[in-house]
Amino acid sequence: MTRISVKVDGTTYEDEVEPRLLLVHHLRDRLGLTGTPVGCDTSNCGACTVDLDGVSVKSCSVLAVQADGCAVTTVQGLSTDGEWTGLQKAFHERHALQCGYCTPGMLMAARDLLKENPRPTADEVRHALEGNLCRCTGYQNIVRAVLAAASDEEVRT
Repeated sequence: MTRISVKVDGTTYEDEVEPRLLLVHHLRDRLGLTGTPVGCDTSNCGACTVDLDGVSVKSCSVLAVQADGCAVTTVQGLSTDGEWTGLQKAFHERHALQCGYCTPGMLMAARDLLKENPRPTADEVRHALEGNLCRCTGYQNIVRAVLAAASDEEVRT
């Protein structure tokens, strides 16, 4: 067992973990933060995307021990006091989800895009999200939601 300390959504957690434990399983099974789904366990679908020290990563491809000393933001850490971000509102208003399984990863990847490029084109949004799979929506409403969020001042600040 290895002792780790990880700050997740602003709260510091210390835990003893097996060196082979994936970050996604640490978040869900050890910390009870189930907003990050386990999609494929192979890093193909992107549903488990989180922010690790400012970088968007697929948490099924990161070991929990690799996150030791790091800050992790999950989809559950996006809202403040229950208030959705502009990006979350845009996803809701533009019907950018159906079953919702891919939504956490899409939100996290879109958030990362908007941090780097606050005014993306539709093609740039598609490129940024190409590592995230959705089997329900056909992506059009997801792209529209990200573009709408990009035009919202609240998202950029």
